[in-house]
Amino acid sequence: MKIVKKILVGLLIALVLIQFYRPEKNNAEYRNVNAFEAETKPSKDVAAILESKCYDCHSNKTNYPWYAEVAPVSFWLHDHVEEGNEHFNVSQWETYNDKKKDHKLDELIEEVEEGEMPLESYTILHGKISESEKEAIIAWAKNARKNYNL
Repeated sequence: MKIVKKILVGLLIALVLIQFYRPEKNNAEYRNVNAFEAETKPSKDVAAILESKCYDCHSNKTNYPWYAEVAPVSFWLHDHVEEGNEHFNVSQWETYNDKKKDHKLDELIEEVEEGEMPLESYTILHGKISESEKEAIIAWAKNARKNYNL
């Protein structure tokens, strides 16, 4: 019993100490999605979906929930945001060439069609996208791809 108590005390101390280390946040001054939206022309409904379900992990500015301040959740969220931006960052849209833009939109379509995006871990707290929202995003992205299929 003493060993279990020592392990629990050790874990509690580690949990307290880890609260003092914070991963860097994705906090640019603003999201800077203007170029992306100007070029891909989402409808107001699609833009609202992108804002509520995509931009937190796929832009240079994340609106963090309160629980992002608690380790180890803060590290988990940091990894999700970093990976999301690595794969597709709408704030970097202007730096992509046409081939890469087409590829990113193709990946977006594939991920949404397969139900891979938004991540299930995100939808637990933030809600899933409905079938009609999914269809709207896919239709918009397919239409936007026409700009890059030259």
